[in-house]
Amino acid sequence: MSTSKNIILGVTGSIAAHKAADLCSQLTKQNYSVRVVLTADAQKFITPLPFKTLSRAPVVTDLYDETHGWQPAHIQLADEADLLLIAPATAHFIARLALGLANDALSCIALALNPRAAVLVAPAMNGKMWLHPATQHNVAVLRQRGVEFIGPEKGMLSCGYEGIGRLWPVDRIAARAVALLTPPGRTPGRRRR
Repeated sequence: MSTSKNIILGVTGSIAAHKAADLCSQLTKQNYSVRVVLTADAQKFITPLPFKTLSRAPVVTDLYDETHGWQPAHIQLADEADLLLIAPATAHFIARLALGLANDALSCIALALNPRAAVLVAPAMNGKMWLHPATQHNVAVLRQRGVEFIGPEKGMLSCGYEGIGRLWPVDRIAARAVALLTPPGRTPGRRRR
């Protein structure tokens, strides 16, 4: 019987979606139970197969994906989650999260998330989109609700511009996720098995 913490890794439609596979791998190697949820836009950049292989678990790609039991997959995952990690998070998804819109599996999980679960969001987008007042307003709203943001960082963006908007380094996202799941007084990385 596993005593592993449950991480839901939400992947949205950014060119940085391919980096989420490495994030999934790093967290799984540290003995976390990782369940991946891909939005329809994320699937334009990466398929479910790498995540299924790396997490050793089914990947949720649709709100109506079947589960083995009677409970809808998005409700079961929301109930069991210890951490909802959205990486990469687009401006569009951040806006939906701030407004409480729930029209796909990932947004429904976010809205139904059990109150003890932490939420960590790693944005990735064009710098002008990140700095736009609407996005900054949505980020402020989510921070007031207890959502933690990590990044974005500055650098060359896939759109050809240089500036803020790059996904935070995957190893640092993984380290922050582990820290959020580590009880006070314990050292991250030293997990009981």
